[in-house]
Amino acid sequence: MDDGQDKTMPLRGVRPEHNYSSRPQESNEMTTDSKNFCIILAGGRGRRLWPASRADYPKQFIDLFGTGRTQLQQTFDRFSNIIPTDHIYVTTNDEFEAIAREQLPMLPAENFIGEPINRNTAPSVTYGCYRILSICPEANVIITPSDQAIIGQQAFEEDVMRALGFTAENEGIIAMGIHPTRPEPGYGYVQMGESNGTEGLFTVQSFTEKPDRDFARLFMDSGEFLWNTGIFVSTAKFLLSHFKRIMPALFRQIEIDGRSTGNLKDEAKLVWEYFSLFPNLSVDYGVLEHAEEGVFVMLCDFGWADLGTWHSIYEAESRYKGDNVVLDSEVMMDNCRDNIIKLPKGHLGVISGLEGYIVVENENVLMVCKKGDTSAQIRKFLNEVQVKLGEEFI
Repeated sequence: MDDGQDKTMPLRGVRPEHNYSSRPQESNEMTTDSKNFCIILAGGRGRRLWPASRADYPKQFIDLFGTGRTQLQQTFDRFSNIIPTDHIYVTTNDEFEAIAREQLPMLPAENFIGEPINRNTAPSVTYGCYRILSICPEANVIITPSDQAIIGQQAFEEDVMRALGFTAENEGIIAMGIHPTRPEPGYGYVQMGESNGTEGLFTVQSFTEKPDRDFARLFMDSGEFLWNTGIFVSTAKFLLSHFKRIMPALFRQIEIDGRSTGNLKDEAKLVWEYFSLFPNLSVDYGVLEHAEEGVFVMLCDFGWADLGTWHSIYEAESRYKGDNVVLDSEVMMDNCRDNIIKLPKGHLGVISGLEGYIVVENENVLMVCKKGDTSAQIRKFLNEVQVKLGEEFI
C-alpha cells in the first residue's frame, strides 16, 4: 500500500475538490436508509497558529492557502462526497456557531452543535453520538478534525468506505493511520500490533503523542508506527460504550437520570447539562490511550498533513516549495532561506538576508520569531501579551 512517496505534500496544490454551490443537488443524495454519519470537530482555539488564527476567529474558519475555501469548508467538501449532507454534524464552541453556520449554509441548523464550555473533543463527540443514535440506532460514524490537508481524494474515499464497511459488520473503533515520512515531533504515533485478518487493519500496540525528535526517528525507522490522523470510524453505539468504560461514574449518573423515559434524546440533554463535569479529554487520548479489545489502526493510502502549527505547515510545504514557504502572500525576497511567511492581502513584504524565521502579520499583530517547534514559544507570547496588553491582540 505504501509506495514510498511523501504523502504529506504538496499542500500548495490542495484546492477545493469541488464548489458545493455549483453541484447538482441530486449528486449528493443517498438512499434514505443510509447509516453513515460524520462529526466534524471545529471547536479549537487555534492558538498555535497565532497571530493568523485569533481568539474570535480561529484557524478552522480561515483560508490559509488562498484556495477560496476555509479549512472547515474544505473538510465539509471532502466528506459531502461520501456522506449525505443532512448526516454531517459540526461541533464547535457556542461563540463560533454563527461563523460555522455562515460558512456551511447548506447544513440544517440542528446539525450544528455549539459546545457550552471548552472540554476538548470527547464530550462533544459523546453528545453528537447520542444525537445521532436517537435518529439511527445502527449509525456508523466517522469523526474528523477540521484542520487537515488531504491529498488524493479518491484514495481517501476508498479508505473511508473500507473503514465504514468494517465497522458496519464488526464491533470496533478504527484510527486511520499514515506511514510517517519524516521524524515529526508534533504528531501522534500509533504502534501497529497484530493484523486482525483484514488487509491493512491492526490492533493498537501503543500510542505516543508528540515524542521528541529522536524518538520520532526511531518510530519512523522501525516501520511499526503510523501517524495518527485524528480521524476515527466506529458505530455510535460502540464508541459510546468505549467512553462509558473510561468514565463510568459520569455515564452511570446520566443513565440513571435519563432512565425514567428511556429516551436517548433525554440522555443527550443530560450530557449537555453535565458537560462541565466531563474531563478535558480528547477523542485521540480517549480511544488510543485506553485501547482495549476492538480498537484498531488502519494503514491508509491517502496523503495527509496536520495544519495545526507553523512548524508542521512548513515541514509539509517546504518539500514542494523549496527553502522558503510563502502562504498566499506578496513577498520579494533576496538571499533568504528556510522561512515561512504569511501576510495580509494588499501588504507587500520585502525581506533580505533572513534565514530560519516565521514572519506572520494579521490585523494589529506582526510576529517575527525563529522557526522550529514554536508551540511553547507562541503560548509564552500569548500569555505575556494577554497580561500586558489585554485581549485586543489575542
